[in-house]
Amino acid sequence: MEEKIKSLQERLNRYNYEYHVLDAPTVPDSEFDKLLRELIELEAEYPEYKSDTSPTVRVGGEILDRFVKVAHDTPMLSLGNAFNEEELRAFDKRVRDNAGEVEYVCELKIDGLAVSLKYVDGVFVQGATRGDGTVGENITTNLRTIRAIPLTLKEPMSFEVRGEAYMPKHSFQRLNEARTEKGEALFQNPRNAAAGSLRQLNSRLAAERHLSIFLYSVNNFTGLDAGTQDEALRALDDLGFKTNKERRKVGSIDEVIDYIDHWTTHRAELDYDIDGIVIKVNDLETQEQLGYTVRSPRWAVAYKFPAEEVVTEIEDIELTVGRTGVITPTALLTPVKVDGTTVARASLHNHEMIEEKDIRINDKVIIRKAGDIIPEVVSVIMDARTDQQVYNAPTTCPSCGHETVKLDEEVAIRCINPGCPAQLVEGIIYFVSRGAMNIDGLGEKVVRQLYDAELIKDISDLYDLKYDDLIELERMGDKKVTNLLGAIEASKERGLGKVLIGLGIRFLGAKASALIAEEFKDIDTIISKEEEDFIQIPEIGEKIAKSIVTYTHNPDFQELIEKLKSHGVNMTEEVVVPETTTFEGMTFVLTGKLEQLTRNEAKAMIENAGGKVTGSVSKNTDVVVAGEDAGSKLEKAQSLDVTIWNENEFIENME
Repeated sequence: MEEKIKSLQERLNRYNYEYHVLDAPTVPDSEFDKLLRELIELEAEYPEYKSDTSPTVRVGGEILDRFVKVAHDTPMLSLGNAFNEEELRAFDKRVRDNAGEVEYVCELKIDGLAVSLKYVDGVFVQGATRGDGTVGENITTNLRTIRAIPLTLKEPMSFEVRGEAYMPKHSFQRLNEARTEKGEALFQNPRNAAAGSLRQLNSRLAAERHLSIFLYSVNNFTGLDAGTQDEALRALDDLGFKTNKERRKVGSIDEVIDYIDHWTTHRAELDYDIDGIVIKVNDLETQEQLGYTVRSPRWAVAYKFPAEEVVTEIEDIELTVGRTGVITPTALLTPVKVDGTTVARASLHNHEMIEEKDIRINDKVIIRKAGDIIPEVVSVIMDARTDQQVYNAPTTCPSCGHETVKLDEEVAIRCINPGCPAQLVEGIIYFVSRGAMNIDGLGEKVVRQLYDAELIKDISDLYDLKYDDLIELERMGDKKVTNLLGAIEASKERGLGKVLIGLGIRFLGAKASALIAEEFKDIDTIISKEEEDFIQIPEIGEKIAKSIVTYTHNPDFQELIEKLKSHGVNMTEEVVVPETTTFEGMTFVLTGKLEQLTRNEAKAMIENAGGKVTGSVSKNTDVVVAGEDAGSKLEKAQSLDVTIWNENEFIENME
C-alpha cells in the first residue's frame, strides 16, 4: 500500500506541475480529481504514509490560532520607483556611470503579495510574508495550497526564493460571483483578495481561492550556476518553479522604454494584474558592484504605470500631528472609486502644496493614486468653483493648542511642544510597532487607551505597567493583560538595533539602525560619537549622521535612555565572533554539487572563519570552491586565474 500511495503522490504532483506551471495539462480535470479523491481516502486509512509534500496538503484544512513571526534569511528590500521616461533615463545614467555598458532584464511587476519560500534539501519547509522586510509571518500552510509552488524540487537545493503570490482574474471573478450569491461583501480587487486569502487562519479557505505565484529572485545565488538574472530565472524554471515568461533581456534603456510602452497598452490582456515593470541589471557581478542604498538595490528600479484619475469633491480638511510634530493635512472626500478601490481620503502632503494648487474646501478636484497606493489631489477644477473660501494654514496645534512653527528650509508646519499629546502617543505607537520593539497586543487603540487612562506618558512608562492597573481597564481580561505584560517583558531583549528604530530618530530607518548598532555595539558608545564617526560607516550619510548626533546629545534623550536602562531594556548588540580567523578578509564563491557538505553548511563554515560568500566570480574573489558539475563560475575563475579548491581541499584548509 505504501508503494501505491507514493506512486499516486508522484503522479499527482507531476500533473500539478504540468497544469499550473507549464500550462500544458496531460490529463483532464475529471481524471485528476478522481485520483486525488482516491489518494485522500488512502492517506486517511494509512496516515503513516502521508507527508508534507503530498498533493493532498494543497486541499488545505489545517486551522491555526495565529501566525508566527519568522525572520528572512536576508532582508526583502523594496525597490526605488520611476514614474516617467526622464526618471528611467536618470537611473540608466547612474548605472552606466558606475558600471559601464550593461544589459537589463525587464519583468512584469505582478500586483499581488510578496512572499519568501524556504527549501531545505529540495523540500518546501517554510513560506512567509514580506512583513517589514526583515521579519514576516509564517503562512506555510496557506502557501502549500498554491499548486504552482513545488513542494519538492528536482534537485536537493537549500535556499530561500522570493516571488509574488497573486489571484488570477478568472479566480477573482468566480470568487466574487460566489460571494454575491451568499450575500457577502465583495473584494475590491484581485490584490486585496490574494492578501486576504493568504492571511486566512483556515487553510481550506485559502485553497478555495485558487491563487498562483511567479518567482522572481533568489536570496543568495551561491546555490545556482548562474552569472546573470536571466540565467538565474531559467535555473528556477529547471528546478520546477513558475517564473513569468513575458520577461525580456534588452541592451539599452530605449529597449526598456519600448517594453514598457508595449505593456502599458496590453496589460489588460493578461489574466493577472500588473502595476508596473521591474528593470534589473542582468549581470550578477555588476549587481554586486553597484550595491545597495539603505532601502533598495542600486541595480534595479520599478517603473509604475500612470495612475487612473477621477473627479470628486473635498468635503473637509483634517489635520493630524505626527510623532515628530509635523502637522499633516488630509482631504476628506466624497467617496469615489479609483483603480478598483473606494477612496474617501487623499493626501495633501503639506500646506505649501495646498497654497500652490489653491485647494479649498468644497472644491471639485481630480485625484489619483500616487504610485498606485496613496491617493493624492492632482488639481482643482477651477471652472466648477463658486465662492469657496481660501484655506489658511493652522497657527496653533490641533492637539495641544501650542503655537506652530515653520523651520528653516522645511515646508512642514510643526508643533514643537515636547508635551504635545499627539506626538507623545504617536511616538509610543511607533516604539511598540512591528518594525521596532514589536510588542504584541500593544496596537494603536491600546496605546491611546493607556495614555487616556494616564498610565503612560512616554515609552519608558510601558515598563512600569502593573497587572492591577491594567485589569481595571475596559476590554482588558486576565489573559489579555498577562499576555501584554509578557510581551512587554520580552521586548527588553530586542537589542540595540530595534531600540534605535523605536526611538524615532529622524531619517534613521531599520537598515541604518542595524548598521550603527553593529558598528558601535552599545548605546553609550553611540551617545559619545560625533558626526564624522557615523559618516565612516558605509551607507550612512551626512543627513543621518547629523540627525543622530542632534538627538543623542540632547539631555532629554539621555534621560529617557537612563530610564529604559533602569527597566532592564537591552541597549547592546550581540557581537558575533568568528570561531577562527582562517579565512579572515577572504571572499569565496561556491559552485557545483558538494558531496560531503550542503551549500548552507559550507557558507556557514566560511563565515565562522571570518570570510564571506558571494554569488558571482570577479577579480576580487579569493577562492572558488568547485563541486561536481561546476559550470560557468568555474570557467570564469579559470580565466581570471582565481584559486580553485575542490571540496576536500576546502575542508583541509578549514582544519
